[in-house]
Amino acid sequence: MIPSPAHAHGFEGDRFFPPTIQTEDPFATDELSVSAQTFNNPASDDGPKTRELDMTTEFVKEIFPKFAVGVSGTYINLEPSKHTSDGSDPLPSQDGFDDISVSVKYQLWESPAHEFILSLGGEADLGGTGSKPLGVESYTTYTPTLYCGKGLGDLPNALKYLKPFALTGTVGYAIPSKSSDSNALEWGFALEYSLPYLQEHVEDLGLPHPLRDLIPLVEFHFESPTNRSGETTTGTINPGILWESKYVQVGAEAVIPINAHTGSDVGAVVQVQFYIDDLFPQVFGHPLFFGGDK
Repeated sequence: MIPSPAHAHGFEGDRFFPPTIQTEDPFATDELSVSAQTFNNPASDDGPKTRELDMTTEFVKEIFPKFAVGVSGTYINLEPSKHTSDGSDPLPSQDGFDDISVSVKYQLWESPAHEFILSLGGEADLGGTGSKPLGVESYTTYTPTLYCGKGLGDLPNALKYLKPFALTGTVGYAIPSKSSDSNALEWGFALEYSLPYLQEHVEDLGLPHPLRDLIPLVEFHFESPTNRSGETTTGTINPGILWESKYVQVGAEAVIPINAHTGSDVGAVVQVQFYIDDLFPQVFGHPLFFGGDK
């Protein structure tokens, strides 16, 4: 069972939508997460295959009812392959920050009875705010985005074991301020099966802790250039699992590239999501303005 004080975080009716790792959830609520991801970048004309480690922190605050603003930053370590095709010395490793990203989100339409939510928003990657040695972009990219979530709790009882399934998804259109770079369709979705929902709202199977606190899921995240020839869709498939408690969520996923343009090896990501609305209820879990009494 997900404890009831977490209702400020991501509920539609009886459905708790967990914050997912690779695709953004549709809720405009207070969030704090820390994640670490590692994967291989494929070799290109600009350099050899490179092992990348990303450490990301994101903070989101609800400013007005159902409207939130967020900021995130990523520290990157790049470790070029020690094996070079021409026998030359390997390139040195590099470290630094990626460009800062800011986001906004507004919960446009909700149907608790049907466990459905639709939100609008987007993000901007602020060019020039990262470390130049990493080759980060000097221009800003704007990505207006549509977010949605749907639980299957309104299915008939004959299909009761399908009720714990839920689907969240995002569709965004990235527009770089540098006209020579391609626009891109950024899209993804997460398919989840909530064991807490199964136990609490379908049938108590007597699952022990921590099994009853798990949400298995698989996420799909893709980017498709739209106006430049010679570029192809890249993305990853990310099967994993989330563990829920009252104050924290811990998640882990594999990072599986869909093609050689994305990468050649399977990576991994782990994330800790702090439910700051429950940890610090006097400060978080309610809008900064026009939220009334907590």
